[in-house]
Amino acid sequence: MNAKVEKLENSQVKIEITIEAEKFEEAMQKAFFRNAKHFSVPGFRKGKAPRNIVERHYGESILYEEAFNIAAPDVFDEVIKENNIEAVSSPEIDITQIGSGKDLVFTAVVTVKPEIKLGKYKGLKVAKKDYPVTDKEVDEHIKEMAEKNARIVTADKRHKLKKGDTAVIDFEGFVDGVAFEGGKAEGHSLEIGSGAFIPGFEDQLVGMKIEEEKEIEVTFPEEYFSQELAGKPATFKVKLNEIKMKELPEIDDEFAKDVSEFDTLAELKEDVKEHIQEENEKRAKFEEEEEAIKAVLDKTEVEIPRVMVDNEIDGYIKDLETRLSYQGLKLDMYLDMMGKNILDVRKEYEEKAENNVKTRLVLEEIFKQEELEVKEEDVNEKLAEFAKSYGRDADEFVKNATEQMKEYVKEELKYTIAVKFIMANAK
Repeated sequence: MNAKVEKLENSQVKIEITIEAEKFEEAMQKAFFRNAKHFSVPGFRKGKAPRNIVERHYGESILYEEAFNIAAPDVFDEVIKENNIEAVSSPEIDITQIGSGKDLVFTAVVTVKPEIKLGKYKGLKVAKKDYPVTDKEVDEHIKEMAEKNARIVTADKRHKLKKGDTAVIDFEGFVDGVAFEGGKAEGHSLEIGSGAFIPGFEDQLVGMKIEEEKEIEVTFPEEYFSQELAGKPATFKVKLNEIKMKELPEIDDEFAKDVSEFDTLAELKEDVKEHIQEENEKRAKFEEEEEAIKAVLDKTEVEIPRVMVDNEIDGYIKDLETRLSYQGLKLDMYLDMMGKNILDVRKEYEEKAENNVKTRLVLEEIFKQEELEVKEEDVNEKLAEFAKSYGRDADEFVKNATEQMKEYVKEELKYTIAVKFIMANAK
């Protein structure tokens, strides 16, 4: 076997590979034995005709495709590895010579990772982010805890519906005086202020009393999932049957004891403050890193191959399909509801995909140029984090991790380590 590698434009490489006639003959023989049982030749039982008779009857080319698929892939992979070619696409194959007694000659054109001209990535000026915790944030968090621990009570007839209450209603919707499908319900519970209904619907319920009836005028949003209703004015006849209110607990030391391991409200507030501070510090760190990465990207010259962007978008689409499946939806159903087609969705992902691909390429290049490394303890630490998130024993998880899993973690850590390097050298 011998190979010639030629660089082309647009991050492509052309590889010409020659496989010796003897090796190709071995592949032809394997192809024949694999398929012999399918050949029917007059004068022979099915699958029993010798190869020369089969080739005479069907033509020698009957075995070419199978023989190529036997001989070529391993050789192609070997050439890719020996020449450190980082292919990001499947090869486009062109067979220039094939036949018994001849060398097999073919070319393979692949798209590879593009050349990158890094700009400045050391000594970047990055604005320091700081988000100190305010008493208001702490109080709001405590209030949310109280909301989660609120009792639900039924209001009496004197109570007027207000934001935060849950209304139990009967309703029916009409467009141009005609009831529409899916616009009717009885005993429906709706939290006022949740935004679960058409804009303006919940606001017009505020102030109603139990057993009161009212007509509400709204307009469906232009982007409403039902194209028959999108943008159209509608009238809803509503009857308020019941009001359920939240009865919040008193926020005091007893409350702190009930919802936490602390004995006093002051201790609970201090703990809440610490947790918010941790989140604020993570936010600040993330924003600083985002600013630094953007600065590096802006100074970097790289032509991103179209196939890499398309592959990235394919990943987003697959992830979307998975998330929809959890809701019992298929992609085509979702697209119909949103009034979109798959090209619309791909276009929406375009900018994000280009940025993500460029970010990974740049961080990989920095990792390589600075001769950074991923240590075994880094991999194990990350695996332990995975174990914790899945509720698994960390030591056992790390011990039983496959090489494939470790390699995946190692690749992901390269980006993290490159970002740490940028930040360690930033001002």
